[in-house]
Order: sequence, then C-alpha cells, then structure tokens
Amino acid sequence: MGQPINVVFTRSSKLGIYRFEVNRCLTGMDHERFRADDEIIGDTPSDELARRLFSIRGVVGIHLNSNMITVKSDGSELSTEELIETISDLHLFYGNGLEVASEDEKVDSDT
Repeated sequence: MGQPINVVFTRSSKLGIYRFEVNRCLTGMDHERFRADDEIIGDTPSDELARRLFSIRGVVGIHLNSNMITVKSDGSELSTEELIETISDLHLFYGNGLEVASEDEKVDSDT
C-alpha cells in the first residue's frame, strides 16, 4: 500500500558521494543534514529516510533539500540499487510477504 517514490541516480564527480532526485518534496524548502552518530528522534519523512539509509553499511552522512538527496559513504562502494530501493520504498506500508486485504476482507469502520 502507498506509492513508490521515483528515484533518479546522478553520479557525482566526488568519490563516495551519491546523488538522487525524487518525485516528492521531502523537506519543503529546508536543508536537513544527518550524520551517522546523530540521534534521529523526529518522525518526518526525512527523519525516517535517514534512519533507513543509515541502516545500510557504509553510509556516514545524508543531506536532503526538497526533492534532492545526497548520501556520503565512508569511502567504501555503496550499492546504488540498495540506496534506490530504500528511498523508493519510503512510503510503502506493506513489505514483501504481506498482502493487502481484499474487498471481502475489509471491515466497515462505521460499525
């Protein structure tokens, strides 16, 4: 359930920097920066995305501005496919193996 985010990867001229453009505004007009040693306590989409990206080994920094995401690695090569999948799945509520209820199974919330 939910909609996947469309993600476009753009190579950076700097080694260890990964840039992504998405079809959703994640921060409004604000810049948000996260470091691997930061405690992320918020519940905004950018906070949740940062938590998910930091679960990928080698991610040490994240910068978000509107629909642009920049990921910094610790110098190791990161999997662009894994980064894209993590970003794309941000607004999905059912993961692999979970099924969406059919019309017959849905419960009327007014009763």
